[in-house]
Parts: sequence; C-alpha cells; structure tokens
Amino acid sequence: MKVRTRDFIYTTDDLFFASTNYIHPEDRFISFLRYIPDENGDREKNGKTYSKVTSEEAYDYLRKNHPDYLYFCEVSQVEMMGVPHNKVKEIIKPEKRLNEIKKAEEKEPSDNPLIKKLLNVADFFHYKAGINYNNLGISGSILPNLQKDGVSDIDFVIYGLKNHKKAMKTFEKFKGKKTKIKKLKNNETGKREEKKKEITLDPIQDSYWERIYNKRMKDSSLTKEEFCWYEDRKNNRGIVEGTLFDILATRNWDEIQGTWGDSRYKPVGIAKIEATIDDAIASYDNPAIYKVKNLDVLEIDEGDIKNIGKIDEIASFTHTYAGQAIEEERIIAKGKIEKVLKYTDGNKKENYRLVVGTTRESIDEFIKLKNLPK
Repeated sequence: MKVRTRDFIYTTDDLFFASTNYIHPEDRFISFLRYIPDENGDREKNGKTYSKVTSEEAYDYLRKNHPDYLYFCEVSQVEMMGVPHNKVKEIIKPEKRLNEIKKAEEKEPSDNPLIKKLLNVADFFHYKAGINYNNLGISGSILPNLQKDGVSDIDFVIYGLKNHKKAMKTFEKFKGKKTKIKKLKNNETGKREEKKKEITLDPIQDSYWERIYNKRMKDSSLTKEEFCWYEDRKNNRGIVEGTLFDILATRNWDEIQGTWGDSRYKPVGIAKIEATIDDAIASYDNPAIYKVKNLDVLEIDEGDIKNIGKIDEIASFTHTYAGQAIEEERIIAKGKIEKVLKYTDGNKKENYRLVVGTTRESIDEFIKLKNLPK
C-alpha cells in the first residue's frame, strides 16, 4: 500500500482520513480525520450520513471512540493521528477518482453541476496548460464522494511541482477570459469527432473574499485586506461558474525522497523571526517549504536564542500560508521552533526550522511580508 499527500483513507471503523504525508512509519499512515459517521450529519453516502470535523473535534472524537488512531510520534515528539495498516479498508486516490468521474460522464452524462464544473477545470489544465490527465486529480469532499451541493468547493490536485507551477501561470494568463477548447472524442459509431466548448475560470472577487477569509483566518494575524492581497497574487485559487476551486500541489512519486525516521523533529521553542526567502520552489507543497537566509530573531516566547538564531527553513502545514512569499522577499514569521536531525549514510546533520500550522486553525502562527506593497 502506497499513500501520499491528499490521498484519503477509508477505515474499517467507517471513518474517512486525509493523508498529510508522503512518508509513513511501518505500521500506519500519517493522516487527519475529516469525516465521521453521524446520524444527524449533513453528508450522505450509501444510505449513511456523515459529518465533517474540525481539528479539535477530530482529536476529541478519536480519544473517546477510537484511541488506537492516536499515538505519540517519536519522530516529531508530538501526539499525532495515523491509520494503522490493519484498519485500512480502502485507499482513495485523487487521480484515480478523477479518471473514474471522467469515464462515467463520457459514458452517461449526469445532471450534477459540481461534477460538470470539476471536469471543466480538468479540461482547462489539460488542454491549456498541457498537463496529462494522469497528473490531475480531485481531493477534498468530492474524493470520498461526500460533497455537499451548494457548499463543497473543488480541491483540484496537480501532480508534480513543475506541473503545478505551469498550472498557476496558465490560470494567471487566462483567468476571467472565455477560453475555447477543442476536444476529440469517439462518437456513437466509434469515429473520432471534434467537440468544442468554452470554459471561463474567474479570479476571486466580491463576496467570495469574505467567505474565504472567514474560512481560513481564525485570528487577527492577517486583516481581510492583507489576506486578499496575498491570495490574489498567488493564482492558485479561482471560481468556476460560482464555485471556488483550489489548485493544489502534490509531488510525483519520483519527487518523493527519504524514509520514515531519517529526519527527526524536537520542539525547542516559539518565536517570531525576520528573514529573506532564499528558495520557494516547494512553497505550494504540503508542507510548504521556504529556505531562508539573513535571519533576525524579533521575539522569543520560549527557547534559546542560540538555537533559534540557526533557523534556515520555514515549514507551513496550512494551505493559508502556501505560496505566501517568493525569492528575495523579506518576511516576518511566527511559529513553533523545531530542531531537525537528519540521518544520511550514517552521518547526522542538525538544523532548525520554524513551523506554521501546528493546528489547522494556525492561531498566532503566520508568514507575511515585512513591507506589504500599498
């Protein structure tokens, strides 16, 4: 069984988890509980109802009902969620799910507007960005077929970091424009024929900003105006016929390196720093990674200045701060500090990183530019 970031795992206890890692321990898959069975739930599948849970609700539910999904992780030195291998009933993959939806719609078109919008997004990135369908997928509530009409967004997945960058540049070029696409497909007689259609992917605007801001920001780390400025320049989120969609990055298998335990993490403090972005190629990955240089320590809530002053990387586990800054920009960031021990060929290397998004809500953890353009 192979599981990577944005895969879903359905368990023998009727629970749906979202994978948050590329690399996993030998006995379980690192993941986060997203949907639970609930007789009063607002999601329905196969005659059963489910509810979506927050971070706090997820931990509370597992402690009360299924504590075997919780464990103290020796690698990260914190309590984590993980699906034991013997609890896995099905691994649900974004690329496979999108392909299944695509084939089903080609065979017998449905009247589901959300699915039609999803396929328009897929066709846009295939035909306009030149990305193979095999490198496209769908995560979020649509992946386990627990979407809710009029509520669910489209969490669209692009496999390969270079493909993801290409997708965002293509969206930036065409957003807000009617885009004509020509598709070749077999007709009822088996002959190839050309099908034309128009797709418009719009930028975020008007009331959608309020909805996204309220969904993403749970504290005052960013004002609404600041949040909108960052999101607008990222080009990783838009609107398709009234529905929000995200352009999410997931590494291809050949981009995934390392083994479980070759890097170990130890919490050593909490601090606010100022630094310059040195490398942001993985800033849309999960976690989003920023290499930093020219570090200044601004505040220390906990920890030793000698260690915090060695920070050379920022990792964000929340999508809110993915793509937040680019190379050579000066940033301010606050979060938990970890010592990272990497073991390679018997050699040990030590460095320090600042972590944003230790919870989904990321209270008082952030990344932002030192000087936001007016």
